[in-house]
Amino acid sequence: MNVSKEIRGVLLMNASSNIIFNFIGIFVNLYIWEQGRSIFDVTWFNLILFCMWGISFTFGAKLLMRYSTKLLIRIIAICGAATFLLLSFLHLDNRMLWIAIIAIPIGIMWGFYAIAQNISLSYLGKGEDFDDYFSWASLIGQAVSIINPIFFAVVIKLIGYSGSFLLMFLFVTLLLIVSFYLPHITISNEKEPLFAKFSIKQLFSYSQIRWILPSCLAAGVFLQFQGIFALLFTFSVSEDKLIIALLNVGYACATIGAMLIKRKLAASEGMVLTIGMIFISVGFLITLYPHAPILVLSNLLTTIGMFYFGTIWNTRQFNLIVKHTKMEQVRILIWREWFLVFARIVMLLLILTVKDFHGITFIALMVFALVSALIIPYFSSRSEVLTKKALK
Repeated sequence: MNVSKEIRGVLLMNASSNIIFNFIGIFVNLYIWEQGRSIFDVTWFNLILFCMWGISFTFGAKLLMRYSTKLLIRIIAICGAATFLLLSFLHLDNRMLWIAIIAIPIGIMWGFYAIAQNISLSYLGKGEDFDDYFSWASLIGQAVSIINPIFFAVVIKLIGYSGSFLLMFLFVTLLLIVSFYLPHITISNEKEPLFAKFSIKQLFSYSQIRWILPSCLAAGVFLQFQGIFALLFTFSVSEDKLIIALLNVGYACATIGAMLIKRKLAASEGMVLTIGMIFISVGFLITLYPHAPILVLSNLLTTIGMFYFGTIWNTRQFNLIVKHTKMEQVRILIWREWFLVFARIVMLLLILTVKDFHGITFIALMVFALVSALIIPYFSSRSEVLTKKALK
């Protein structure tokens, strides 16, 4: 593995967290979906989750002014334990309130994880480390996506959801143990207050970095559309948990294949990003014919596209961000996350109005996500072109 020891520690955090997040992403969403097969329920769950994500990302940055990322990972483990206790024992007549209560600790987990990962990368990563990290992180994520769904689909068939929720305590404990082996990353040695010189005008003061913000808005829109409907398309193909697990394994295998092809291609980053967005766009368009095989093909195409997008887009942005001082990096990362989360929340609010995969509302949102996906290569290339010009 061609990465530093510290980056390997961040990958270890990524792997152990991914086991929990993958389970939540598939089976907690499925658990909510099965109660009423309602797009609204799943969307409401994710809406509360992302509201808490944005809040906890910022609060996590504040905690890092005094403590290290190790504390954040321990809080994630505690929130994971709370989540699975609530899923096992909390029963309320008010379904929207029940979903919101479940989503709150999950949102805290994701927000703390995002700030811990981003700060660790910006402090430890250098140049090629980012491409290597995001490639390895994607590969680890896909490996988890192959093993996890099948394992837990079998567990749920044998001992039900309650048994699987209790079993997750083992993985929560694993994450707690991993926290003791992580690199000690903190911003406590920075003298400036976190929110001093925090305005967009002060932080995004030159042309290259200004393109990060509109790029994040566009990315948030299509990421959320793909994230919600990839789940719902899979759930609508079959109610059998093993079939759902096998479909997710298929998507993971497609991503691994995409990674191998990317390594053999002699294409530029811009070309790879464009290819990824084309895959995503085709995946969106074919959902206008919402039948089971087409929905599976849509997920395969968008999953491959998401891999190409994630590695190139993130790498380019982090290469820009690390040129700043440590405290500026944290402030930029907060704004970056706020723009991503804001766009996701807006998209989720719009998705709340979708009743099925046939209506005009769904088609309008799909077009909105499609346009957002197609302008990403332009935004990304603008920052690259301007950076190269500045270096000449």
